[in-house]
Amino acid sequence: MAIDLLKRANYDTSGLRSKSWDEFAVPGAPKMDFVFTVCDSAAAEACPVWPGQPMTAHWGVPDPAAVEGTETEKALAFADAYRMLGNRISIFVNLPIASLDRLALQKRVSEIGKS
Repeated sequence: MAIDLLKRANYDTSGLRSKSWDEFAVPGAPKMDFVFTVCDSAAAEACPVWPGQPMTAHWGVPDPAAVEGTETEKALAFADAYRMLGNRISIFVNLPIASLDRLALQKRVSEIGKS
C-alpha cells in the first residue's frame, strides 16, 4: 500500500528498498546530518549510535502496516501517516537552520515530532 501511495503522489520508487540501520554504520556509508525515527514502537527501543553524530529526533506516527480492517481503512492509515510526515518535513525544511545553534536546532527538531 505504501508503494502505491507514493506512486500516486508521483514519486519514482524504482530502485528503492527498505534498509537496516546497520547499512549506514559501515565504512563508505553516506554521511547523515539528521536521523528521524518514525515508528511509534521505536521510542521504546534502544537507538543505535549513528556514525558522525547526526542530530536525531523521534517523530513517531502510528504504524499503518499494523492497521487491520478493510482495504479502505488500511489505505486511510497510510494516507494519514504520509500526511503527518509530510507536514513535519515541511516544518523541518523551513527551519532557519543556518541561524540556529546546535542546541536550539535540536530542540526545534525534537518539537516537530510532538506536534
